[in-house]
Amino acid sequence: MYPPIQPYETGKLKVSDLHTLYYELNGNKDGTPATDISGGPGGGCDPKDRSFFDPTKYKIVLFDQRGAGKSTPTATLEENTTWDLVKDMERLREHLGIEKWHVFGGSWGSTLSLAYAQSHPDRVKSLVLRGIFTLRKSELRFFYQDGTSHLFPEAWDEFVEPIPEAERHDMVTAYHAQLNAADDEVRLRAARAWTKWEMYTSKLYVDPVHVAEAEKNDFANAFARIENHYFVNDGFMRDGQLLEKQEIDKIRHIPCVVVQGRYDVVCPATTAYALKKVWPEITLHIVPDAGHSSREPSIAKLLVKATDDFAHL
Repeated sequence: MYPPIQPYETGKLKVSDLHTLYYELNGNKDGTPATDISGGPGGGCDPKDRSFFDPTKYKIVLFDQRGAGKSTPTATLEENTTWDLVKDMERLREHLGIEKWHVFGGSWGSTLSLAYAQSHPDRVKSLVLRGIFTLRKSELRFFYQDGTSHLFPEAWDEFVEPIPEAERHDMVTAYHAQLNAADDEVRLRAARAWTKWEMYTSKLYVDPVHVAEAEKNDFANAFARIENHYFVNDGFMRDGQLLEKQEIDKIRHIPCVVVQGRYDVVCPATTAYALKKVWPEITLHIVPDAGHSSREPSIAKLLVKATDDFAHL
């Protein structure tokens, strides 16, 4: 990854009567434009994500999605759907005077990247995706109900602990009730537990520093509430929509590299493989010594190589 850099410009963009987005510009003002789509949804952009791009070649656009990070109002679920975020990306692109840009995203960022590209294929120069997530019911069931629980039983015990036993047959719905509770303590306890489950399972080797992020109430509240809101609503999409042939046909011409951890238990490799089957033109790297996180060395190396290779487009 490239050395840390600071933005040369930050701003706010009002995208509705309710929502205002934070954005920042990094790297070369005259470089080829690229945007990094953060995960969650609800995670907000991370300054470290600037370092996936060569700052001498790229104009690097980071932004916080509705309700996340420095965007306001925080943790808000109103007017917050996949298609609202797709429209926001177009508003931001137009606001910045960008004709076409490279789109980079992992996990939920891969979901939104695909949804955006399929909606606006003429605005995307390339796609660099990691930890493919298409929000199918089977993917949610694996991570939140019956799958990852078999691999991280000790963390699963902590995840289910706030939920009454009679409600544990549908963890996403059960958490939805608690994450929207009027009682602040109930809501924040659920938010921390929901967030800790993902932080604990995101890397091949459990990272205590990453897990500790879940104890930050403001971050956990936005992350958990917005994530759960999208998941309980099936991403506001048809099941498997992003993998449908008619949707992939819209973006088949776009150069695309996918980097997927073999031992990713948050967004398992089966979804990246399903994408490769319907879109054989992509380059798919299955990384043998990594889980879900973009920070794992073997994943980060391939992501940087992909952005370096696409910098000339």
